[in-house]
Amino acid sequence: FNMENLDAWAVSEKPGVLAAAGAILGYVEQTQVDTVPNIRPLVFEESSRFVGLDPSSRRNLELTEPLRSENGPTLFSTIDHCHTSMGSRMLRSWITQPLRDPTVPRARHEAVREMIENESLRDALSEPLKNLPDLERVASRIALGSVRPRELSGLRDALPALQWLSQAAALSRVPLLSDTAAILKPDPALTDLLGRALLELPAVTLRDGRVIADSFSDELKERRELRDNAGNVLAQIEAREKERTGIPTLRVEYNRVSGYYIEVSNSFKDQVPDTYIRKQTLVNGERYITQELKDLEQEILTAGERDNALEYEIFSALRDEICAGAERIQKTAAAVAELDTLASLAVVAVKNNYCCPVVDDSGVIEIHDGRHPVVERVLKDALFVPNDTYMGEKENRVAIITGPNMAGKSTYMRQVALITLMAQIGSFVPARAARIGVVDRIFTRIGASDDLAGGQSTFMVEMSEVAEILRQATAHSLLILDEIGRGTSTF
Repeated sequence: FNMENLDAWAVSEKPGVLAAAGAILGYVEQTQVDTVPNIRPLVFEESSRFVGLDPSSRRNLELTEPLRSENGPTLFSTIDHCHTSMGSRMLRSWITQPLRDPTVPRARHEAVREMIENESLRDALSEPLKNLPDLERVASRIALGSVRPRELSGLRDALPALQWLSQAAALSRVPLLSDTAAILKPDPALTDLLGRALLELPAVTLRDGRVIADSFSDELKERRELRDNAGNVLAQIEAREKERTGIPTLRVEYNRVSGYYIEVSNSFKDQVPDTYIRKQTLVNGERYITQELKDLEQEILTAGERDNALEYEIFSALRDEICAGAERIQKTAAAVAELDTLASLAVVAVKNNYCCPVVDDSGVIEIHDGRHPVVERVLKDALFVPNDTYMGEKENRVAIITGPNMAGKSTYMRQVALITLMAQIGSFVPARAARIGVVDRIFTRIGASDDLAGGQSTFMVEMSEVAEILRQATAHSLLILDEIGRGTSTF
């Protein structure tokens, strides 16, 4: 990283962190044939920054993967209205790694609220996103030196949309949105370079040729004209030789066996100049070649190969020049992803009548008319019945939910966990009003089966899982235990 030490990144005194980072960088050096690609500075992320979600809780809450049906609805599929792959990936990471710091979701809530209240701003931000390529992938391929021509032309075509996006973001009153305007603004030098260098629709791969614009290189233009207009060149030579020799039947032709040649009928062969070299005798005439035709044949036949070689050389230089600005493209991609994710949250909030929650450190979960975000969307001919929830920091710390089968107990418990999680990622929530005191972990203990191979009954499996939860849980954790102990007698 060209630094004296790593003190600025607060990792110098963390040998485990340095070992992990060093192992990854070592792997990259071994697997990348050329040079180590553009790697952004180290970011040290402590687990204490994120809400703890063990695999069981992620599965039971159906955050990104359905429990049963392969194509079943999940929280992610319900709230993902992103236009770009970058936005969808960022939303997925927010869902699976919610932050504990309440200031982050508050800033996101402020941005989402402005987009909800200002429909013209929401449209101005959403419209340019629809035609953007996956800039994160393009930036990665640029940094790795493996970017393809069509990916660069996609980047070129995306630059006007980024300009519009930058102008729209600058109109926002919310810092989280307005601060992205400068990052999104395209580099004029990159815009000019890509605009001049690439054809309107270049070939998919460099091997196919026709990638660099004729106007970008005079030498390339000359070679292409020779390759593509060989017939015109031969016609000019034929007309000139007819005039010079006075032979009206003289023809300049080509075949695969003989190459390029001049053919003269027998009645005019006595007028052939001494510079013509006899190549082949026919019944009705003679075929000749000249040094000029020999040289031209060599040029025309190798023009394609030399064109491809020159084009590869120009494209490689272009790729290296763009690689120097890969970090800026990566930052632009991150800003686009964040805008897309926030716009998605605004759309889903408007569409499903969500409210803006209050997120604080109170240790209180207070939800008025809460609804399950996924279940309410799959109910076709029924209205979802909302329910209130109140859990305090000192009182009402535990709620025991009872009722008959199919009464909605599991749905109610899960919706509390999902509303809590949604609030902490910066999303509006399915409720009339909500106040969410940040939680540090979410545990769910839902259903179990016996572990015969391990010699454990269903009850023993459940007790082991609950014991693990109790070891890790703190006063700020949210626990959902659904029918705990059901694997034994009613007593």
